[in-house]
Amino acid sequence: MENKKKALGKGLEQLFSNTIIDFDKFEQNIVEENTNNVVEINIDEIRSNPYQPRKTFDVETLNELAKSIQEYGLLQPIIVKKSIKGYELVAGERRTKAAKIAGLTTIPAIIKDFTDQEMMELALIENIQREDLNPIDEAISINNILKLRGYTQEEFATKMGKSRSYVTNILGLLRLPEDVKKLVEKKELSMSHARILSKLDDDAKITSLAHKVINEEISVRDLEKIAGEDTLPKKNKIKKENNYRLYENIASEALKSKVRITKNKMEIYFNGEAELTKLFEQLNIKIEDE
Repeated sequence: MENKKKALGKGLEQLFSNTIIDFDKFEQNIVEENTNNVVEINIDEIRSNPYQPRKTFDVETLNELAKSIQEYGLLQPIIVKKSIKGYELVAGERRTKAAKIAGLTTIPAIIKDFTDQEMMELALIENIQREDLNPIDEAISINNILKLRGYTQEEFATKMGKSRSYVTNILGLLRLPEDVKKLVEKKELSMSHARILSKLDDDAKITSLAHKVINEEISVRDLEKIAGEDTLPKKNKIKKENNYRLYENIASEALKSKVRITKNKMEIYFNGEAELTKLFEQLNIKIEDE
């Protein structure tokens, strides 16, 4: 038993010691090493990871996944930890929720033993690497993993294959008033707009401007001009950005990757084939098999 725990701990440390952190690969390794240890467990005995920072799940994508499960079954088992009552999810919360919608009463699972610290770190990393995570939940996850692992923003950006500016901008969202955070969570206010508002230092004005953006459909560029006015108090000085810098920020936030734009050229940085594949999916570019 002790050897199993040491091996598991080593695997988790390997996840964080890699140049690029890849939760999907980590999960896949566990599945491949435990193909003979998959068991069916009762869905009603499963509860969310207690350290799960995600508060919302996209209903439409859950329903799409549920239809896929009804048609093809669950293609990959979930990973759980045995608890005092039932099981706690380590990986596969979307699959579990979709399986319930699909009408399944049991679900294939791999049971692993994780400490509370490991459960927290895995929940944070999994969420950060999911495209459908809303910016506020992602910001909370990033902030928590920085504290837990002692990473600098630069170190974290490198390990996650993100740009430093993306990490800085998304963490800035945590300074927004709670009601404005809710608008971002519900996708009523874009991250690009929220990024600009997060640099202001008057909660009432931030809230007022947020609703003005929504009601009057104010563009990112126009909001930047409004926020740059001398009469508005600022947490940090807002530098007037040239056209390229503005587009770089918007593209970086959309793709969650480092983007550089110069005259007649746009560069998108990525780390590894897996990240390149995700970029192609985000750009809606299909790769046809030859």
